[in-house]
Amino acid sequence: MTVPSPYADRLRRLPVQRHEVAVRGTNTAYWVYGAEDAETTVVAVHGFRGEHHGLEPVLAYLPEVRVIAPDLPGFGESAPLPGRRHDLDEYAGWLTDFAAEVAPGAVILGHSFGSIVTAAAVARGLQTPRLILLNPIGAPALEGPKGLMTRLAVFYYALGARLPEKLGTALLRNRVIVRVMSITMAKTKDTELRRFIHDQHDTYFSRFSDRDVLRDAFIASVSHDVREFAPAIDVPTLLVAAERDDITPIEAERKLATLFPHARLVEIAHVGHLIHYETPAEAAGAVRRFLRIPVARGR
Repeated sequence: MTVPSPYADRLRRLPVQRHEVAVRGTNTAYWVYGAEDAETTVVAVHGFRGEHHGLEPVLAYLPEVRVIAPDLPGFGESAPLPGRRHDLDEYAGWLTDFAAEVAPGAVILGHSFGSIVTAAAVARGLQTPRLILLNPIGAPALEGPKGLMTRLAVFYYALGARLPEKLGTALLRNRVIVRVMSITMAKTKDTELRRFIHDQHDTYFSRFSDRDVLRDAFIASVSHDVREFAPAIDVPTLLVAAERDDITPIEAERKLATLFPHARLVEIAHVGHLIHYETPAEAAGAVRRFLRIPVARGR
């Protein structure tokens, strides 16, 4: 990372510890933010191709909460699951096992692809008092406003998997393609914030273990959405959606909210799929109200 974070001052106030735990035959790296004696613990799951750093701007505005943020298997510093296809069933099973080992009974939060993983896990029995979904994938990606772009992405990931390994991996990590993606998703007109967003993607968006893991995760991300699991989730659920999201239009998010037995939808204006970078204070505010957490003095 070469561009300073606009949230650095807040993040410096948070105690952070790195840990590892064996889950499903491999090591999962995770980070614990906040005080060990905090009244509320949240397990936060990042999105596709990302890793735990992506959610840090939101965590910076939740100093009262203890947040456990793992890297998904095969991404960041977490090893891939040995001998397994990294499909949605495996990710949901991994999350259930991880939460049981590290933070049983914690609130569960998922962003983007993480919203699918967390929704699948909770629908299949992961015990949690509440579920929080940021930028939930509430409709099939191929049917969204950027359906053509998604089809091009399908071709891109398929090509990366079929080319000779060195060439295919280089294509999947190509910085020009990563930058095009970043420019497409960023909605802010703040020049410095855009530089930070692009630097975040340059730094962390290609930290996948190998192209097979990336292909599996991509297929999982475009083959499922939260609608599949919403009716089976009987815990209070918060959806934080963006009015300009290119992946799931806000009308689909409104429809998604009606599929849960107990859901609340918060809409954030003037932002797209990068709520966690562009409007983290608003997202954290919605989380705080949902969890009924008062603002700590001096924050």
